[in-house]
Amino acid sequence: MNSGHQHRVFGRRAQEHILILASGDKVRHMTVRPWMAALAFCFVGVFSIGYLLATSYLVLRDDLIGATMARQARMQHDYEDRIAALRAQVDRITSRQLLDQQVVEDKVDKLMEQQMALTSRHGKLDNLLDRAESSGLTEKNGALPAPSSPVQSFAPDIKDKRASLTGGIEAIERQLASGAPADATPDNSTLAYVPSTETVGDRADRIFSKVTLSLKDVEQDQRNRVEQLTSDAGHAASAIETVLTRFKIPVPEETAAARQEEESAIGGPYLEPESNDDFNNSLAALDGALTRLEAVRSTAESLPFRNPAIGKEVTSPFGNRRDPFLGRLALHSGIDFRFSPGERIRPTAPGKVIAAGWTGGYGNMVEVDHGNGISTRYGHMSQVLVKVGDTVGRNNVIGLAGSTGRSTGTHLHYEVRQNGQAVDPVYFMNAGVKLASYIK
Repeated sequence: MNSGHQHRVFGRRAQEHILILASGDKVRHMTVRPWMAALAFCFVGVFSIGYLLATSYLVLRDDLIGATMARQARMQHDYEDRIAALRAQVDRITSRQLLDQQVVEDKVDKLMEQQMALTSRHGKLDNLLDRAESSGLTEKNGALPAPSSPVQSFAPDIKDKRASLTGGIEAIERQLASGAPADATPDNSTLAYVPSTETVGDRADRIFSKVTLSLKDVEQDQRNRVEQLTSDAGHAASAIETVLTRFKIPVPEETAAARQEEESAIGGPYLEPESNDDFNNSLAALDGALTRLEAVRSTAESLPFRNPAIGKEVTSPFGNRRDPFLGRLALHSGIDFRFSPGERIRPTAPGKVIAAGWTGGYGNMVEVDHGNGISTRYGHMSQVLVKVGDTVGRNNVIGLAGSTGRSTGTHLHYEVRQNGQAVDPVYFMNAGVKLASYIK
């Protein structure tokens, strides 16, 4: 049927399509328009696509589920591997920190051992320095016989360098506490190699190495100075021994050898010394040198090496002279010094009074025994101020100058006797000049 709406398409009329439906006596018709055909085509297409997708899903469902599960499993394994790697990294860092802590503790223990050793050495050095000072080896007057180095600077330097390591330990702790941490945890996004920074152990090694080197420098300087002081003490002891030997005075070594028989009843098991390191050996050597110096110095200080009348005029020397009373040649057994009446007289060395009072031509006389067979006599005094048995020192007044006995005027007759024989006091006074830098 061609009736109905008509229109032109590119100049031609399009015929309408009519769909006739007959059912028995009934006849129906429906005009099929283009949009209806398009809608039906789209519906059929969508249904077909849905059907195909549903069929494909049903067919490929197992494969898709398997692929998804495999992918999830791979992801889980990757995360587990990463977690295991991070755990291993944390374990390594923890182990390294524990190792660094152990290293630091070991270094601190070693440093404390050094501090204990230096503290013990400090006490020994103090004792030796006090003895050296009392022996005149650290005086500021520079009276040491050895010109090689001024050992009077030894005592201050040693005292300045005594090892008080508290400040050093605090500085070490500050340096260990500062700076970056021992190691950094790497980013979770990567497990690539991370260059390690300086650890606490490495920093402790560097710091403690510097401290150890510094302590070794101080110890070496102390050892050098101790050796120099030992050498000076030995030199001084040898000089004093030379003078004592010249006067046939037994030196302490000979006296000790003479006492060996008395000390024969000693013994005990042999034990190794407490320490055998070089520094303690040098301290032992210094102790031996000071002991030797103290012994010979004590012996020298007990002998009359000093001038009994410093600055006084000598009116008559030792030796043969014309006797002032008889006019003939006679031996003058001492030295006469001009004194003012009542002037105080002091002994030339400490000792024990063995005679005090009127003694023939000496008038009022005091004789002092100094040991080792040496004695001194002080004659012509106006007054005696001590008695037999008194112990006198160099600063004690034993009498007053006068002109008693065989005397022509106020003076002091000074006499030195060795083993009962009169010797020229000048020999002793000259030796005293040489020993002035060693004895007080």
